[in-house]
This record gives sequence, structure tokens and C-alpha cells, in this order.
Amino acid sequence: MGAHNALATLNEVIAGRKVGWVLEADLKNFFGSLDHKWMLRFVEHRVGDPRVISLIRRWLKAGVLEDGELHTNEEGTPQGGSISVLLSNLYLHYVLDLWFDRVVKTHLQGEAYMIRYIDDFVICFQYRSDALHVQEALRRRLGKFGLALEPTKTRLVEFGRFAQRHAPKRGRRRPETIYFLGFTLYCTRNLKGNFKVGMRAEKSRIQRSLQRLSDLMRRMRHLPIGEQVINLNRVLRGHYAYYGIAGNFRALQRVHRAVERYWYKMLCSRSRKSHFSWDVFHRIKARFPLQRPRLVLPYGKLQSLVVL
Repeated sequence: MGAHNALATLNEVIAGRKVGWVLEADLKNFFGSLDHKWMLRFVEHRVGDPRVISLIRRWLKAGVLEDGELHTNEEGTPQGGSISVLLSNLYLHYVLDLWFDRVVKTHLQGEAYMIRYIDDFVICFQYRSDALHVQEALRRRLGKFGLALEPTKTRLVEFGRFAQRHAPKRGRRRPETIYFLGFTLYCTRNLKGNFKVGMRAEKSRIQRSLQRLSDLMRRMRHLPIGEQVINLNRVLRGHYAYYGIAGNFRALQRVHRAVERYWYKMLCSRSRKSHFSWDVFHRIKARFPLQRPRLVLPYGKLQSLVVL
């Protein structure tokens, strides 16, 4: 399941199923905590070739070269390593996915759904009592395999159409928001007045993208304008490709406007007078246009990515 599949599925589960509570779970130092013995046992369960097992064993224990010194690796897998994502998915498939489907769901009173993308996952519940029981069972389950929840980032939130109805009784205008894969999810209504899940990029992610673009502009301020635009558009296309989801268009526009302002200031700093008019800048943009915001996944396409 890709990140967009996970977001689309979470949207469908909350909007279309009996969901009133969402457990946001964050694993503490996940990639650095994977137990090698359990990992190899999981791999052996899926792979019969001893040469592949031996290769993975050596890869896990290869260590890290830092400041000219080799540090042995007794646990965990390097984040960003060639097969780290594959191994971590396999690890959590046995630790979480199978356990949730075959054990947890059989002991609950109401509906429950887990949506996971690598080490990011949320669990949706119909009843709060089920959520509390699973939260405690989840801690024990993770502890058995050398993992732990990050207490500051793990919380149970009342969320969904039922939470929206209950919000006024709890002194709120609307339920709390939840966070998943760089997006803030919130309760809102469509034009017909029906409940829907809104999605917008997290503020911290937007600031991170803008900082990256600002750093890029400082590094390339002396390049020809044509090359500057090529580099800027490459980053903007990547931003739109991930964050261009239905409901998040305004956030894309904010990024685009901020990049225009940064670029204008940078070009002004190259001018002999340290300033030129916006009319001149607009003529530059007409010749070297910045990538305009666009939705890669409008509502219609978002529905097609649901995996249940």
C-alpha cells in the first residue's frame, strides 16, 4: 500500500464506516529498534533459499562507517538502506497486520480498521472501550518484539461523523484533528451539508518544503534564470505530486506564492539597484514560468485508490 492508498483508505473508513475513535500511533526509533533474530525468523518464514537468508543476515550486521570508524550493528536496520523498507514492512506484517486481523478483531465489540504505511499507522474504532483495550494490548505486543510506542506522539482521538455530532456537548465547535503521513485530517461538511473528512498538509511539512526551496534558491542565485526555473520546477512538481490531494489546493497555492516571493527577492539581490519592478518580474515569469499548483488526486481519483 502506497502513501496515497493509505490516505484514501483512511478517508473512506472514517467517512463511510462506523468510526468514532482514532488511535494515532507512533513507533519510537522504529528502524533502529528492529530485532535481528525476529527479523530473520520472519524472513525464513517467507524465503526458503538459505543464500538469501545469509545475505540478509550479513547486510543487517554490516555496520555503519562514521568518521572513519566502523560501528557494528547489533539491532535495527539503516534508515534509507536499499532493502530497509522491504524488511520493515515484513517485520510489521507479522508484528501488527496478522495480529490485528486474526487476534484483535475477533475480540472487539464493534468495528475496527488499521491503516498502515511502513511504520506509520492509525487504528479506527467504533467504540472507545475497544480502543482502550487495544491500546494496552498494542503496547504489550510491540514490547514482545523490541518495539515501543512514542508516548508524546501516541493519542486516542474522538473523530468522525459521530464525534462531530458530540462536539457541541463537549464544548467544542468541532472534533480534534488527527495527523497521518504529513496531512492534517479534520471533520467538515460538503456543499450538501453531509459529513466529510478534510485533508490539508501539515504546517510543519509546508515550512520544511519552503525551507528546502529557500536553501535551493540561495545556492543557485548566480545561475542563469532558465536553469533556476528548471531546478525550482523540479522541486515544485515533487511537492505537488505528493501533496496535490483533494482539499489541499489552497496549501499548494500558498507554497507557489511563497516561492514567487522568494524568487523575486533573490533576483532583486542580483540587480545592480537591488530592486526591480513587479512588471519586470512578471515578464520574466511569462518567459520562464513556474510550475502552477495542480491536484494529482482530485476526489474522483482518490476513491479509486481505496484498499480494503
